[in-house]
Amino acid sequence: LFLFTSKHICQPFVTEQQIFSWRLARTLALGQVLAALVCGTAVSSQYLSSAFRVDAPMLQSVLHYALLGATYTPVLLCRTGDLRWLLYFLLGLVDVEANYSVVKAYQYTTLTSIQLLDCFVIPVVMFLSWWLLRTRYRPIHFVSVCICLLGVGAMVGADLLAGRDQGSTSNILLGDGLVLLSAALYGISNVWQEYAVKNQSRLEFLGMLGFFGTIISSIQMVALELRQVSAIQWSWQVALLFGAFACCMFSLYSLMPVVIKESSAAAVNLSMLTADVFSIFCGIFIFHYNFSGLYVVSLVVIFVGFITFNAVPIDPSSSSCERGSHDNTAQPSNQEVAVIEGKQCKRIPLDCTRL
Repeated sequence: LFLFTSKHICQPFVTEQQIFSWRLARTLALGQVLAALVCGTAVSSQYLSSAFRVDAPMLQSVLHYALLGATYTPVLLCRTGDLRWLLYFLLGLVDVEANYSVVKAYQYTTLTSIQLLDCFVIPVVMFLSWWLLRTRYRPIHFVSVCICLLGVGAMVGADLLAGRDQGSTSNILLGDGLVLLSAALYGISNVWQEYAVKNQSRLEFLGMLGFFGTIISSIQMVALELRQVSAIQWSWQVALLFGAFACCMFSLYSLMPVVIKESSAAAVNLSMLTADVFSIFCGIFIFHYNFSGLYVVSLVVIFVGFITFNAVPIDPSSSSCERGSHDNTAQPSNQEVAVIEGKQCKRIPLDCTRL
């Protein structure tokens, strides 16, 4: 790909060095680890539902938020200064409801609708990054997103051709609305996470999310799922599946800030588009889905779009400092300038009132 500069000189837009770089390979590998973890949560949840008739998504949420809180919240006891309690409470509420909305949507709409509409999180993340974080994308980034969405379309087409069970259609309008709501809430959570890990503290973000997420999801579980939880017939298999879900979610939430710091929230969401394909591959062996060559095509197309997106840096006029995160308790959290790797970097001036 080539770009014509103001001097009318044809320059490569994506150089060979950018495509075959260690940073890109690491970002790609970490992104697929995230996708594999998402696949693990999907497979464990589906196995709980299909084999043991367990339908308790809020109990699953309580377990993984409690694990986050037990691991990261104690670190905050050693910190001083403003921890932005209200913002983190709202973030916890947004994250819990995003998880709940997408699970609830499966009761009302089709799998195809969920797979397609869930991609709405990508434009939400890109818009919020442009508005709040002042990220400036190049045209190639929008082309890359379209390539990834073509891959999702191939996956959905393979599902339809293979005759895969599309689930409930009891109230498609409500179900589609829940998916869009979930995608919007995930977008808000992801952009706030990008700001936090690049400008404040990853440990603070995870600790506060675990703390408030546990409280909110516990209250919601008691209010909405007490009957389903009490009806669970516990066995070592059920306990193992709950544990597998919690461990996958804990690992996903712990690793995601690292990947976002290396790339961006938009790139992370693009990388996780392959999670549905991985889930289908697992379903071929576990749930006896029919195989289609379009699944492989879908995976390759999504990979191409993801690599293209990450091979080209965002517009250098953007004011963000890509490595501005700090977890040093000796530094004040409201510091305007940080010295990172010997360079002075200005933090992103996020306007929190827009949240």
